[in-house]
Amino acid sequence: DYFRSGLNIILREGILLPSGYHCIVRGNIPINSGTSSSSAMMIAWIKFLLFASDDERKDDPGFIAALAHRAEVLEFNEPGGMMDHFASSYGSVLHIDFGPPVAVESLKGPSGSFVLGDSMEPKDTRGILARVKDGTLDALKSLQSRRPDLSMRNINMEILDHYRSEINDAQYTLLKSNIVNRELTIQARALFQSSDDEAVTWLGRLLSAHQKELRDGLQISTPKIDRMIDAARKAGALGGKINGSGGGGCMFAYSPGRAEAVAGASAREGGKPYIISIGSGASLCEEGQTGL
Repeated sequence: DYFRSGLNIILREGILLPSGYHCIVRGNIPINSGTSSSSAMMIAWIKFLLFASDDERKDDPGFIAALAHRAEVLEFNEPGGMMDHFASSYGSVLHIDFGPPVAVESLKGPSGSFVLGDSMEPKDTRGILARVKDGTLDALKSLQSRRPDLSMRNINMEILDHYRSEINDAQYTLLKSNIVNRELTIQARALFQSSDDEAVTWLGRLLSAHQKELRDGLQISTPKIDRMIDAARKAGALGGKINGSGGGGCMFAYSPGRAEAVAGASAREGGKPYIISIGSGASLCEEGQTGL
């Protein structure tokens, strides 16, 4: 029960509600599809409870994200980290260093629409995380027996190749793809911090490079999602990738000026498309408006 879980966390913080409420929850985020639907709902619920109690931290996105993570992952025992909660709470384009401490940097987002394509394929989040995340950490642990100072922050290809004999082929591939993805993230951050006129094109290229690692290295894409991404690019998208933990669920494509065509291409491959844009995070709105 997500709602009971969130309420438990609020009450443990010593936050008291002045009365009971009749609540209606609505949403159009695909469920169990790698689009953080449960995290978004938990963020909205925690923010509502803080507003209802007139808590002084009701407009603090970091506090809201931290409580939502505790409620969903620690209290409710769901798999995952904190990224989805911080992204839903803050909105916009973010670079998040989870430290500790957590450091959130808001970046200037790209203009134009994205197309989210739901493949309608069920996904096995726990299974994917067990193979990819746990497999990567096990591989790193093997290398730390020789280099105790190693972490996912400082390992690079030179170090990985030097200790190649310490791990098997699957472990090498997992670590290599994580290193490449980390470097792509660094490039993307620099891109968003710049005023490069070619930033739009470069973002598409970075998304496609990231997808290559997710598909070929981490092996979390699916043939259907690959076809949807290929169709999106042929329809004019600048780049795209699978979303979330993978193994099914959704993809998204950056489609400035071509959103309708890209959405149509996604649908023809059997997906359910949504034309979306970068949001501003959780907010309190009048009835009928969208706040997350």
